[in-house]
Amino acid sequence: MSTERSSNTARDATLLLTEQLMTCRSVTPDDAGCLQIIAGRLEAIGFACEFMPRGGVNNLWARRGETRPLLCFAGHTDVVPSGPRQEWRSDPFQPVYRDGMLYGRGAADMKSSLAAFVTAAEAFFAARPEPAGSLAFLLTSDEEGDATDGTVVVTEALRERGETIDYCVIGEPTAGHALGDMIKNGRRGSLSGKLTVKGIQGHIAYPQLAKNPIHLAAPAIAELAETVWDAGNACFPPTTWQVSNIHGGTGAGNVIPGSVVIDFNFRFGTASTPEQLQARMCALLDRHGLDHELVWTLGARPFLNGRGALIDASLLAIRSVTGHQAELSTSGGTSDGRFIAEICPQVIEIGPVNASIHKIDECVDEAAPAQLAAIYRHILEQLLPAADV
Repeated sequence: MSTERSSNTARDATLLLTEQLMTCRSVTPDDAGCLQIIAGRLEAIGFACEFMPRGGVNNLWARRGETRPLLCFAGHTDVVPSGPRQEWRSDPFQPVYRDGMLYGRGAADMKSSLAAFVTAAEAFFAARPEPAGSLAFLLTSDEEGDATDGTVVVTEALRERGETIDYCVIGEPTAGHALGDMIKNGRRGSLSGKLTVKGIQGHIAYPQLAKNPIHLAAPAIAELAETVWDAGNACFPPTTWQVSNIHGGTGAGNVIPGSVVIDFNFRFGTASTPEQLQARMCALLDRHGLDHELVWTLGARPFLNGRGALIDASLLAIRSVTGHQAELSTSGGTSDGRFIAEICPQVIEIGPVNASIHKIDECVDEAAPAQLAAIYRHILEQLLPAADV
């Protein structure tokens, strides 16, 4: 039988902070006070906090120390909408425990990781006040939305003033079945497009006087769906092409539409470039003789991190805390790592199990926040050793 207890039950420090952040209704791009809570905790342990708001988005760059190496914890405070309230067993913004799980929007994506970042830093600096190196936080409220006024704003500001990051750990939920079973050491790129195929509008009873663009586009769509774009490689799976939306028709049942609009997306690794994918698709459309327009949006280029100090430290930290030998993976969607990789040579993602993210009754194992904090602290201890005295 499920058991429930209110979020004010005495818990460890990381779990308590997770609960506090979850009560903030930070539906993207609204931060709803999360960054103020985090900044207050960080300032109390010596961080200089710099807010960089833009376009209704709140961003935070916080740093303690001036020496290298610089390790950065990165993440987002915004969450996706809860969906129908009546489908949740409890208020999505009121943390509730049932059978060892913490339920609520943001439990896994990614307020438990944010809380773990903070308490890991607090414990680390309490034990090692003057490490050899620096720690920073890069946090935004615009990851689940358009991602145009969030992390990219901070990375652009850092680049302009010549500030670089040596190591970055992003708290995205990366685990497949158990905390620590997977590290994301890269992400695929995302190339979207809007294809408009033109025809001639007319009465559906007189097709000889019209030209149906949906009929014209259908063979090309079928070929695009069957095309093998590449075979992938050792680090990335093969490129995929998917239709996300098709818009055609006037709303009337007796009218052949004059055009059809098809939204699509490529997810690609390093086996193909965006330019190669664009050229191949355009050639295919031309071969089908379609009168068309095509608008492209490059959402992200792929990035990949090979074995290095950060991955080695993370593998050891995870094994020490959970006993798991983590798998390195580039699966899944895009993340803000695509922006950070522009100014940081080593970017990885470590977070809780992702099975419930964006779903009704999102949840995380109540032991996960403390375990994450232990993993993050272990990474800090390896990469920011005690300074020589």
